[in-house]
Amino acid sequence: MNSSPEDGRTGGTRPAPVTARGADRTATAAGPDDPAPHDGHAATGCECPRTADLDGDGVAASSRRTFLHRAGALGAGTAAAGLLGAAPAAAADRTAGDGGDDDPYGRTTMSPAPRGKWDPDPASPRFTVVVMPDTQYMFDQDRIHPVPMEASFRYVLDPAGRAGGNDENIVFLAHLGDVTQNGLAEEYAAATKVFDMLDRAGASYGVLAGNHDVSSDDQRGATPYLDTFGPARARKTPGYHSSSPDGYNTAHVFEAGGREWLLLSLDWRLSAKGFAWANAVIAANPTLPVIVTTHELVGSYDDGTAGLSGYGQQLWDGLIKDNDQIFLTLNGHYWPPGSTVLKNGAGHDVHLHITNYQDRYYGGAGMIRSYRFDLDRGTIDIATFSPWIRELAANNELNSLAAQELELTSKADSFSIPIDFDERFAGFAPVEPRKARPARRMLLPGTLAYWRFDEGGAPGADVAAGTVVKDQTGHGNDLVLQSVPGTPAHALTWTGDHHPDQPGHAGLVFAGEGNPVSGAYLRTVDKAPLNRETFAHGYTFETFFKVPADWDGGRNGWSALLSRAGTAAQAGKNGPSATAEEPVLTLSLSSSVELQWNAYPLNQDGATTAWSHLLQQEEWWHVAVVNDGRISKLYVNGCEEGRNPTSRAVGLTTLDLPFLLGGYQWAGAVDQVFHGTIGDVRITGRALRPDQFMNA
Repeated sequence: MNSSPEDGRTGGTRPAPVTARGADRTATAAGPDDPAPHDGHAATGCECPRTADLDGDGVAASSRRTFLHRAGALGAGTAAAGLLGAAPAAAADRTAGDGGDDDPYGRTTMSPAPRGKWDPDPASPRFTVVVMPDTQYMFDQDRIHPVPMEASFRYVLDPAGRAGGNDENIVFLAHLGDVTQNGLAEEYAAATKVFDMLDRAGASYGVLAGNHDVSSDDQRGATPYLDTFGPARARKTPGYHSSSPDGYNTAHVFEAGGREWLLLSLDWRLSAKGFAWANAVIAANPTLPVIVTTHELVGSYDDGTAGLSGYGQQLWDGLIKDNDQIFLTLNGHYWPPGSTVLKNGAGHDVHLHITNYQDRYYGGAGMIRSYRFDLDRGTIDIATFSPWIRELAANNELNSLAAQELELTSKADSFSIPIDFDERFAGFAPVEPRKARPARRMLLPGTLAYWRFDEGGAPGADVAAGTVVKDQTGHGNDLVLQSVPGTPAHALTWTGDHHPDQPGHAGLVFAGEGNPVSGAYLRTVDKAPLNRETFAHGYTFETFFKVPADWDGGRNGWSALLSRAGTAAQAGKNGPSATAEEPVLTLSLSSSVELQWNAYPLNQDGATTAWSHLLQQEEWWHVAVVNDGRISKLYVNGCEEGRNPTSRAVGLTTLDLPFLLGGYQWAGAVDQVFHGTIGDVRITGRALRPDQFMNA
């Protein structure tokens, strides 16, 4: 096999991927660039038989008897025990169908219908693509033992059984080829009955041919594989898109994370026509992210990394490299598992993974790999496990070898891929920025004040003396500029920077500090109605903000986004939680960049306080403080925080003094000025729901 660059960049090359532990091939199926056939099982050093005892009492014997029963070699009613005792549920009660009109494929009913129907959530930002590699040792002439695959399919199809886990929203299952060992019709007769489970549930899945299923390229013509998994079957699955004219290549489109994704199930050897078809499908769907599944593409090194095989290089050059939509490829064929990242022609990462467990106990024991997409976190978490062995463990039926295969946790089998999906897909499916929303749309019933900064000066320009920021409600709660004596120029400037969900696309950059105090801020005019508002029936305070990288806890800590002039002592608040010199209301940032809401309600002698978690610098945030007339709650990015008070808090104390935007007073004098950027600010005289916040 060809050597390949270590990480897809120019530079030195590494040795060819390990092939001594590659897939067990038949001579007729090997491609021209493949090494000589070998016995992959022998390479593991294991002296155990490749399959379980087919004439004993185990599951494999049960499966073999089922196989022979279909062939008429055993009488009806033959029973078998499980691997370590009673047979798993799906190994029993297999009733032969009549292959009539209700079964267009002429297949028999094998396993009980799954408890759930295929019903993934297409809008959830968290979803799973399940991958099943080489299952050939389960369908090998008279060595038929499909029970592990049945367990895997049960897992995929049973949401109740997965509840509380990480795979609650499975959207697609991809088989990576080598369904059978010899490509024989009788082997597919057994395999097709397991796949009936997916068909009956209406599951979205794809299958492709490996070198043990077929030989030569996708122009080979009719085969038992094509009779079983050709277009006639594929087009009945949800999300089926199209098949190549030869029938060996299939395109699927599934919905997940609020968008469509294209998955190609490609034959193990594409012909020139196959390459042309695959490229044409991608070109016809120019905005869809693409996952390529095939049987051979990369092989692995001993350290868990991977490199292109000889044929894999052809796939890279003829399909992957110049199609920026392809971000992930999955293949089987070789073992052990491994992965690499290559740069495509656009300079973007393509993740290439090999996953195959046929060399492990019980022919891989129906091992599956879960690709758990989390669009919110920008991560794909990968886990590898055997649902069948999990079932055995639940029934206390594990033997010593099965116990080692329950879940694979090596760095090649359990890992995470960080991907900024919006950035990675921007070249072909850019996310349109949210447009600015007119101020009038933000004036919900009960809005008392709304300030935004998109009618100010040019970005970077100073906020000039005499500037008035109008209250968009028309209530007269306008803001005017205030500066600490001795403050240098550029202490408060206009900016076009804004939170992506902010209604107004502008903000103010405050260059303030304390110790000693310096900076400029805004305050409401003296006769603003807001100054005397008590908020007795509830309130919602909202704003957007960002803290810069040079934030310093000593100079900038305990500065306020928004505060209200007047001290607790002036208001006569002297309870145990009161601090005489502090203002009667402040939404501040601690020295550790935690939000703190500290306010004096009308019905308390002390302060009520709510806290956020620690927030990251150089990131836009939305904060809302909501009171329904009884309880106050702090929300960050629309999410309720956990450090909210439970004591009853009615209204807010006022001394008929101004609100300060970016300024904080101690003992009645400005003590600290905010350092960072503040966007739109809205104050409402009632409690709003999160779906009514400005970032909603």
